Formats: sequence, C-alpha cells, structure tokens
Amino acid sequence: KKLIIKPLSKFFFRLLLLINPERKSLIYFVKYDMLFRWALLIWFVAEEGACFNPTFVRSPVLSRPVRRLASSSEDEENPYQDDNYPELEFVNYSDPEYSVDQGDEYFGSSGDETEMAIEEMREDRRHRNDEFQFETYFESVLKKGTEYKGEWSIYQTSTFLDHIEDTVVPQIVQVKQPMMVASSAERFEVKSSSSQVAIDQARIRHKEVLISNDGDDLDPKLCSIQEDVISNHYSPDQLAAKDFRGPQGIMCVGQAYTICQAIPFLKEAEEGPYSEMRTEIGIWDDDLRLRIKFDYRVKKEDEQVFLRDASKSIPPALHLKSLIVCREAKGRLPKNSSRQVELVTEEELMESELLFGIPGAQNGLYDPPLVGSDEQAEQYLSMDLDGGATILFPYRMDQDPDAFSGNGWVTSLDWSPSSQRFQVDRKVKGGSEILGLRTLELSEVQKANAETYRPRDGGANMRQ
Repeated sequence: KKLIIKPLSKFFFRLLLLINPERKSLIYFVKYDMLFRWALLIWFVAEEGACFNPTFVRSPVLSRPVRRLASSSEDEENPYQDDNYPELEFVNYSDPEYSVDQGDEYFGSSGDETEMAIEEMREDRRHRNDEFQFETYFESVLKKGTEYKGEWSIYQTSTFLDHIEDTVVPQIVQVKQPMMVASSAERFEVKSSSSQVAIDQARIRHKEVLISNDGDDLDPKLCSIQEDVISNHYSPDQLAAKDFRGPQGIMCVGQAYTICQAIPFLKEAEEGPYSEMRTEIGIWDDDLRLRIKFDYRVKKEDEQVFLRDASKSIPPALHLKSLIVCREAKGRLPKNSSRQVELVTEEELMESELLFGIPGAQNGLYDPPLVGSDEQAEQYLSMDLDGGATILFPYRMDQDPDAFSGNGWVTSLDWSPSSQRFQVDRKVKGGSEILGLRTLELSEVQKANAETYRPRDGGANMRQ
C-alpha cells in the first residue's frame, strides 16, 4: 500500500507547486497531504476483500488451474486454514488422484513410445558418428584417394606351408623379395531407396595393384604368392558409413585406423563363426604410412569336421596364415638406403630410418595391453619390425564362445614416425562376435618422454 500511497502523495505535492509556484501556504499542503494519505488508507482497507479474492491458484510450472477440492461435507480438513481467507485453496499433495506437476504433462506417453523416442535419438548420434568416421577415413587416412606407393614385406606361417613342419607355435618365414604396390581409393555414390541422406549413399572402394619391376626375374612361386596377396580384400568391396560401427570391426581414432573383412562358414549368415578373417591396422604421419595386414584362416581339416555337423560342433579356431608389413609414401616409393645407395640429403636419410631403420620400438610396446590368462597369452607373438616398430598379435584365435571365459583378442602396433610415438590397440570380442570391435585405442606421447611417462599399471582396458 505504501508503494501506491507515497507516489500519489508526491504527485499531489508537485501539482500544488505548479498551482502555487511561489510556494505559499505550504502549511495547508501538509495538512491536506496527511488527510489524503488517511483517505487512501481507509479506501484500501475497505476494498481489501475484493482486491484479494482469488478464484484459483496457478501451478508454479504449468501456469494452469490446480484442481479445486469439492466443497462438501467430505472435504478434508485443512490444518492451515485461515478464517480471514476462506477462499484460499488447500491442495493435498498426498491425494493419489492429484496429478498436476507430477510430470504426466511432459511424459504422458507410454513406456514403449518413450523407448522408441530414446532409440531414435541414439540412432541419430550413431548416424552422425558414422559420417564423421567415414569422412575422416577418406580425407585423413586415404588423403581423398591419393595414390600411395610402397614396399610390402610378406611373412608366412608354417601352419599353412607344406614344406615346413607345423608346430604349436608357428614359425614366421619372410618372403625374400618385397612387393612394390600402388594403393589408392575412389569415392562414389550409389542409389539407395532406404535413405535419401547423402552420406548413406556414399561408398569407398580400395584399389591395390602391383608395380612392375623391369629387369626383375620373378620365379613362378613368388608370382603366385604376390597374386594371392594382392587379390585378398581387407575391407568390404563397397565401404559404407555404417561399416564404421563396432560390429564390422572398422574404425578411426586420431592418426590410427583399422579395417576388417570376414567370410562366414555359411554364405547366408551375417555373423560368425568365420572361415576367413582379414584385419589391418595402421598409423599415418604426414606423407608416410605404416600398415600391417593379418590374414587368418581355418585349417582345412578343422573346417571339414565342423561342416559335417555345424549345429553340434565347436567352431574351429582361426590361425594366422600371413602378415604383410606395408611401408608407404604418398605419391612415390619411400626412400630406402639399403635399396637406394645414392641417398644424400638429411630428409631422405631420415625417411629411410623411420621406415627401414633399426628394428623394434624402444623397450618394446609403450603400453602392453591385457591379453587374458597365461594360457591365452601363450597364443600371442611379438615381433620387432624395421623402422623402430613393434607388433603384438595372436597367431591363433578361438571362436568357441566358452574359450577363455569369452575374453576377446587384441592386436597392437607401436611406431614413432616423428617426434611423437604412437601405439594403437585393436581389441575385439570373443566367440562368434570376433569380428566386432570392443575398442580401438591410441596412445600418443612425445618420443623423448616415452620412458618417463610409460604406464606401469600392467595394462588396462579403456571404458567403452
């Protein structure tokens, strides 16, 4: 009331000043002002009931009338009732029929509809991640399809070599002469009736061809090996954005990536067990790239036993058939001092050292991953590669879902292409889901500080 009376009093005073600019008879103004204030006060008291007579109470959130309690003999007694305000409404929040402000206005849909809405939001996030992964792989790893040329060193295992006795732990045999290969990729569009979104129609196709070496006389056996290697695919023929989800085993992270391709025993099957599986992990830096290709197969005798009664047989294990080390440079063959004695510049010698120099990462893998029990660890091999790289990989992967309590498998590559040191870990599931990725993890540290900050926790899996 004071907020209203005081301004009106000031207005009355200014009005008198306009009428009496010489400010005479101000004593009369003081008298009239007091009377004016008392008159207004009496009027407010008389009209108070009419001014404050609410017909409803508004909800604090929804600004809508709250349900009024019936005015009957069955009304619940209001312990806070004030006789001075008989019209003030009492709301019993413990009433089971009370519904306002309980969230029904916002979440009035059924549980199924809510789950559908949540799944749509999740699918939208997955779709945006598919697009990011697809574009990153094409632009950063493949350099928008730019041709890479490189030396491929082929290693075979005694498991699939007839002239070498097979042992529990296979022997790794290097093919004497490396392959010269040109690798590129193309991006194209396909018509899709299921989606009109541009990224859903985009595809990537890899292309790898042998570079002819004039004057080199290759024996037929070596030619056969090279043709077999170049004919194998390590990713789907038409790589789509959706393939970068975990189940397909394809993903990018930082300056590392992995791709994968598997062939089920049954052609119509969409999941394992598999008769063949090929995986690839790689690290790139500027114009240089190091890729490792792993080719796993089921032994013929194991395959025959399984196919006799696939419903009752335990899925056979995948054995490493070959691995290929691809050392590449963008647009040209990488510098190699052992093959090119005329290298003289510091840059050329440095490039040769990064790809063909002292074998093995310093003190092995920077962060050795968990490989499971001691029994499962016996199915792994570690190998030092020229160029300061080290790899860790399983030479046998069981597809039995009960093997090693369902623990998965890991493949690691450690390489220092510059002042930075990288280690990528490709961790997959076990059993029939062996194609699917659990995580693709990348560790990055300055090469000079690697020993200072080397993890010493015995290995740990990242949270999914």
